[in-house]
Amino acid sequence: MELLKLIWRNTLRHKLRSLLTAVGIAVAVLAFMLLRTVVTAWNAGVEASAANRLITRHAVSFVFPLPYAYRDRIARVPGVERVTFAVWFSGVYIDKNQFFARLAVDSNSFFDVYPEFLVPPDQLAAFKRERNACIIGSEIAQRYNLKIGDVMPLEGDIFPGRWEFVVRGIYRPRDKTTDPTSMLFHWQYLEEQARKEKSSREGQVGWYVSRITNPDEAGALSASIDALFANSRAETKTETERAFQQSFLSSMGSVMTAMDVMSFVIIGIILLVLANTMIMAARERTHEYAVLKTLGFTARHIFVLITGESLILSVIGSAIGLTVAFPAVEGFQNALPKGWFPIFYIEPRTIVFGTIAGVAVGLIAALIPARRAMSIRIVEGLRYIG
Repeated sequence: MELLKLIWRNTLRHKLRSLLTAVGIAVAVLAFMLLRTVVTAWNAGVEASAANRLITRHAVSFVFPLPYAYRDRIARVPGVERVTFAVWFSGVYIDKNQFFARLAVDSNSFFDVYPEFLVPPDQLAAFKRERNACIIGSEIAQRYNLKIGDVMPLEGDIFPGRWEFVVRGIYRPRDKTTDPTSMLFHWQYLEEQARKEKSSREGQVGWYVSRITNPDEAGALSASIDALFANSRAETKTETERAFQQSFLSSMGSVMTAMDVMSFVIIGIILLVLANTMIMAARERTHEYAVLKTLGFTARHIFVLITGESLILSVIGSAIGLTVAFPAVEGFQNALPKGWFPIFYIEPRTIVFGTIAGVAVGLIAALIPARRAMSIRIVEGLRYIG
């Protein structure tokens, strides 16, 4: 108990230096948490990918459509359980700063292939009955204060004109990694308008999603699907949902990798800040440690004194950084344009990393000054003038 009191008094001996060290550690931990959260949010789509889903798109580019007639041919491939499709609608809601996914989907099969979108049965039934109905994510409903029966007017860009959709359902995400910010409506409604206008997009869809029986056969099934449309006017490229998501992230892959590396470099910065403080403190107390040794204190006691002080500073700074990180992440998300990161939260493993780093840095930073204080002879310590 007396040793603990001595550790605490040593920590508070230079209050300003201890305060600045703790604040420096807190800022570094906060930066680590923010960077890690951005990286995990960017990769959330990959983490949410299902192993039993394949994406079939145009072989040249995702922006080119595929014929609606492909659906039945894909469905007949052995090993494919269910096939659905979607079209990227885009459009403008309120203004161009309000971004979220707006998709025209096959209402009869989409929610079978994507069970993580939880829609009450009565709302789903009402959605299927009404041609211009839509289903929106719970976060979209909360963000724009929308409820069942409200009208969402959109100005089309890819599909020109004014479109009015009636909210007939609000889905909840089943998992934390499920995007709660999508708007889904009937592809048939889009197709009817294309027929009226005799548009070139008539009979076209954006991409197909296949639910397969055995994820281990994903490669073989992908090859089988693509073989169906080889040498056609619209050849396909089929891949797992995870690979499909990663292809979107590849353009920013180097930036995300740099941010990921920087988040761990910050741990090294924390170590340097704390190690510098502990080395200064130990050098100033060389004479005191020699006196303690003459009074019967062992090398183990000296080690505990220095390591305990280092751990206290590290834990206090880390605790402050972890505490501030939660409102900081929320404020960072609010400051970003809506829709940039549909899923943005601090993962439990990020908290664990931050906590472990705080303790580990406290131990490592004490090693050099503790080793020096333990090894110095009493006579040399008493003669030392700092």
